[in-house]
Amino acid sequence: MKINNVALIGLGAMGVFFAPRMEEHLGRDRFCVIADGKRKERLETIGVTVNGVNYKFPICSPAKGRETDLIIMAVKDMALDQAIADIKNFVGPNTQILCVMNGVESEERVAAVYGWDHVLYSYMRISIALRDGKADFDPDGGKIYFGEKKNETLTKRVRAIKDLMEYCKIPYNIQEDMVRGLWYKFMCNVGENLTCALLGICYGAFRKSSHANEIRIAGMKEVQAIANAKGIQLTDEDMERQNQTINRIAFYNRPSTLQDLDSHKKTEVEMFAGTVVRLGKELGIPTPVAWMYYQGIKVLEEKNAGLFEE
Repeated sequence: MKINNVALIGLGAMGVFFAPRMEEHLGRDRFCVIADGKRKERLETIGVTVNGVNYKFPICSPAKGRETDLIIMAVKDMALDQAIADIKNFVGPNTQILCVMNGVESEERVAAVYGWDHVLYSYMRISIALRDGKADFDPDGGKIYFGEKKNETLTKRVRAIKDLMEYCKIPYNIQEDMVRGLWYKFMCNVGENLTCALLGICYGAFRKSSHANEIRIAGMKEVQAIANAKGIQLTDEDMERQNQTINRIAFYNRPSTLQDLDSHKKTEVEMFAGTVVRLGKELGIPTPVAWMYYQGIKVLEEKNAGLFEE
C-alpha cells in the first residue's frame, strides 16, 4: 500500500501544518485543498500566508472530487458534518482518512459514514497563531499523532502514512495506545484552552497565577474522572507531565478558543466543555467546572455577537 495523492479539507490553524510541505514534496498534481464557494474563491485569489510566505494551493471542489489515497480533515468541530459530506467523491475503496481536529468523538462520526476500514485515529500537538489568513509557527515544533486504536505492530495502512510523512518531512508520532493519547490531549485542552478563553489570559498566566492553575487542574480532573470511568487511564502523573510542557510554551501564546473569541468567531466549546458535561451526566460524574466553562464562554460569544448592546 502506498499513498500517492492527498486531499486536505480545512486550511486553518491545523491544515497549514501540512499544506506547504505536501505541495512541495508531492507536487500540485498529487495534492489539493478541498473547498467550495466563497472559500474556494478566496483561497485561489488571496491564498494563505504561512510563516511569511503566501501560498495559493490547488483547490478541488467537492462536486469534482476524485478518488484520493489519503484525506486529511482539519476543520473546526462546527464544520465537521459538512466536511464529511464534502469528501464523499474523494473516498474510494482504499482511501484512508485522518481527522486531526480536536476532541474525542470525530473519528466515530467519520467512521459512521465511511466505515472504520477508511478511518484511523489522529490528532495534533502544536501551537499555531492564525489571524486574517496569516499563520505563524515552528514547522518542527509540533507533530501529528496517528495510528490504529492499538499499535503494538504497525498495519500496512499505518506504515503507508508513516512513509508519506517521512517523505514530506512532517514530524509524526505513532502511539501504542491512540485512544489514550486522544483523551490525554482532550484533558489538557479542556483545562488549558477553556481556562484561557474564559479568563482572557495567555499560556504564560499559568506560570504566574496559582488561581489560574487551580481552575485548569480542576477542569482536567473532571476529564480524568470521565476517561477513567470509560476504562481509559489518565493519571495524576500525566497532569504533572503537562505542567512541565506548559512551561515550555511561549509566554504570550493564546490557545485556539481564545483566538476564536478574539476574532469574534464561534468557538468549539460544544466539543470541549459540552462533551464533558454530556458524558458526565451519562456516567453520573459531576462536572461543575466544565459547566462553568460552557456557560461562561457562551456568554462571551453572545457578547461578541452584540447581544448586550442597546
